Parts: sequence; structure tokens; C-alpha cells
Amino acid sequence: VQLVESGGGLVQTGGSLRLSCAVSGFGFRDYSIGWFRQRPGKEREAVSCISNGDDVTYYSAFAKGRFTISSDSPKNTILQMNSLKPEDTAVYFCAATWSVTTLTAPHDYDYWGQGTQVIVSS
Repeated sequence: VQLVESGGGLVQTGGSLRLSCAVSGFGFRDYSIGWFRQRPGKEREAVSCISNGDDVTYYSAFAKGRFTISSDSPKNTILQMNSLKPEDTAVYFCAATWSVTTLTAPHDYDYWGQGTQVIVSS
């Protein structure tokens, strides 16, 4: 299984970025896919997660109203990030695992991408 993130970069406060996660070799019918981030000196935290097994889409408190996750298949997941703030600066990872429900803890995920850097300047 391979996950590759793209779309990170440098953006000004209030700007937008669209992160993509391409997944290959994932043969499970049911899946949970999540976006996580790790800010400097902080633990990895969930941003948004989605599963094809239930109707639950999870957004962290800081992501609600600004970020949108979409996934039409386990092969392609998008995280649209709007109204970005300097505190959103982090390495963003996508992760995938077999599941019939939406999982939100990093330790629940088996497969990870290498991450993409997002820098929001003030």
C-alpha cells in the first residue's frame, strides 16, 4: 500500500490550499481515510476523517467550517483548506486502514503517506 500526498506549499493568511492523497495497492472494500497534521513540537492530530462504511465525517474543532474532506474512492481523497491561519502550519499526512467506521486516532491507521508541508505566513 502506498499513499502519496501533494498540494502543500506556502500560502498567506486567509488563503487556500487543496491537498490530494493518492492511494495505491489498497485492496480493502471498507476503509477509513484520514488527514492528520503535525505541528512543530506537537503530537500528530486528526484533521478530518471519512469512511465509506458509515455516514460519519469527522472534523476537528479547528477544521470545522474551514476544511472539507472528500473521497470518491480509497484511491483519491481531497482536503480543501480555506481561510488558512499561521497556526495551520504543519506537515499534513494522509492515512488509510481497513474499517467499517470512521476512525480518528492516529494509532488506528496502518498506512501513511510521507507528508506534505503547509506553511501559512502572517
